[in-house]
Amino acid sequence: MPDAAFRYRSPDEDSARWRNFPRRAGDIVISTRSKSGTTWMQMICALLVLRTPELPAPLPELSPWLDWLAEPAESVYDRLAAQPHRRFIKTHTPLDGLPVDPRVHYVVVARHPLDMAVSLHHQSANLDRARLAALTGQPAAPVPDRVRPTVQEALVRWVDADPDPREELDSLPGVMWHLRDAWSRRHQPNVHLVHYDDLSADLSGQMHRLAALLELDPPGPDLVAAATFDRMRAAADRLAPDPVGIMKDRRAFFRNGRSGQGLALLDEATRDRYRARVAALSPPDLLAWLHRER
Repeated sequence: MPDAAFRYRSPDEDSARWRNFPRRAGDIVISTRSKSGTTWMQMICALLVLRTPELPAPLPELSPWLDWLAEPAESVYDRLAAQPHRRFIKTHTPLDGLPVDPRVHYVVVARHPLDMAVSLHHQSANLDRARLAALTGQPAAPVPDRVRPTVQEALVRWVDADPDPREELDSLPGVMWHLRDAWSRRHQPNVHLVHYDDLSADLSGQMHRLAALLELDPPGPDLVAAATFDRMRAAADRLAPDPVGIMKDRRAFFRNGRSGQGLALLDEATRDRYRARVAALSPPDLLAWLHRER
């Protein structure tokens, strides 16, 4: 990792694990924010690389989350070193925290931030935090004696919160930091931006586009069918990103993926605050693409 790369750290992630990871020409790094289509893109890459809807191993084994502290780094490195095919590796680290290598492809998936935040709220309730703390060597956080906020209440707080984006990457400033950095690199031949709504609207077309960008053969109908949301939910035990058992319900990870739900939950005043905040955090052309404005 070059000296200029920023080190992103959280209680369960550390981007410094990329420093000692030996890269190969043709590697595919999937860089997304949480609940923005990470697992979906991992599955698409698995299908395009392996050419079969019947994966030879669970998806988290084939495409590990390299930064995640719940698995020892050497175990992840060894598993990836043993793979004879092109590798496709998950990270939630923005590109400015990664060793950007001209031999490697970087796929960044974007989703409307409000939809991402709704899914993040539901996912938070599905995690066994005591087990996660034990796996990462962190003290178990006390369970607060208060009623969990509704999704609307949580979304309003998320819109209004203003943390350091590099300290809280799943905040609104953090999401826009990640996407703004990727957007600034979009003309580089090995950086590929994909929109969650485009995957929803035209999965076959997007898989064909990605195959061409990654210099892979185009998918047949069987591979496209295997990447649909319903098929992935049905195979949740093998596809959910839960190799060490921190989810209470793996099928709940694939909740619905519906677009537009976040905006619909806000009143007009909060929508206006959201628009003002993202306008201050990102260039207009990125926002037009991200919000699907025409």
